[in-house]
Amino acid sequence: MGSRLLAWVDERFPLTKMWEEHLSKYYAPKNFNFWYFFGSLALLVLVNQLLTGVWLTMSYVPSSESAFASVEYIMRDVEYGWLIRYLHSTGASAFFVVIYCHMFRGLLYGSYRKPRELVWIFGMAIYLALMAEAFMGYLLPWGQMSYWGAQVIISLFGAIPVVGADLQQWIRGDYLISGITLNRFFALHVVALPIVILGLVVMHIIALHEVGSNNPDGVEIKKNKNAEGIPIDGIPFHPYYTVKDIVGVVVFLFVFCGVVFFFPEMGGFFLEHANFEQANNLKTPEHIAPVWYFGAFYAILRAIPDKLLGVVAMGAAIAILFVLPWLDKSLVRSWRYKGGISRLCIVLFGFNYLLLTWLGTQPSTGLLLNIARVATLFYFAFFLLMPFYTHFEKTKTVPERVTG
Repeated sequence: MGSRLLAWVDERFPLTKMWEEHLSKYYAPKNFNFWYFFGSLALLVLVNQLLTGVWLTMSYVPSSESAFASVEYIMRDVEYGWLIRYLHSTGASAFFVVIYCHMFRGLLYGSYRKPRELVWIFGMAIYLALMAEAFMGYLLPWGQMSYWGAQVIISLFGAIPVVGADLQQWIRGDYLISGITLNRFFALHVVALPIVILGLVVMHIIALHEVGSNNPDGVEIKKNKNAEGIPIDGIPFHPYYTVKDIVGVVVFLFVFCGVVFFFPEMGGFFLEHANFEQANNLKTPEHIAPVWYFGAFYAILRAIPDKLLGVVAMGAAIAILFVLPWLDKSLVRSWRYKGGISRLCIVLFGFNYLLLTWLGTQPSTGLLLNIARVATLFYFAFFLLMPFYTHFEKTKTVPERVTG
């Protein structure tokens, strides 16, 4: 009965073909390590955000008069509403933790190199859409930090010559952040941007499976095939990596649930204390700071004295990630076989990004501001000098097959 039903479906929809192409007969390198858990974890967190988001919209009221009260209603009166809200708010931070680890893995093993440039670009487009999605969603609780954080970010568009003031008003839909701003952000957060993100995720996966997955050695497994045309160093993604990913999912859920149940605010990093006060356009918080996952780019913005140049630098810090595949001139992909300079720069870049993230959440005092300027300089130097230090450094010999 099941076979006949499957045959009936396959005649009308390529279900079995898709299963084989993307899972059971998709051959992935057999030497995936810890860093390769984060791709599947990103999908898991995306599903969490979509499901909890749908549930929250059932009780949330997107108006300036009722938004804050509706969040309080969800937390106090809706059955398990507190849990759904914390799953969503913690999920937002978890999403960026997973995405940053996923991106860093690509940086370590050169997953942006030919022929995977388009995979990287789709991934960066997902990251950009996630930033927009998080920013739109950040306003929805209608708390003090939500309101004033949005005020600061939207005001940055005013630095653009000629069209800045009109662009600000167009984004807000009013002369100040008001109920209409909240309404349009709600629509974008709940409908438009999730559709964009899902479409980009599908294109990201299709592009990846077209060229094949990279591996820690940076060796193309398609170059070594047996008589049946199957990569010698490849294994079917299902069941081998689906089972392995379950281990990663279980460990992740232990940590994630530990945060949800015991540290949902994470000392003010995940949910700022000021956001437990209703938005008041007559009372400015003592220290306005973005959520931690925007901290690095906010630190770069503040490191530049001129407002317009700061906005340009912040935009350039994101845009430069899109051209990374053409900046790396090394003869090898993986950092395992790159020279000492590249290896050192990648490690320092990771620590530097963490430093910028922390600096973006702190008050902009004299010492911290100077540190942020040095860190900003290193951030751009890492990318702009990459064509030179990757081209001239001595690399190790890459093996013909994966080493495990």
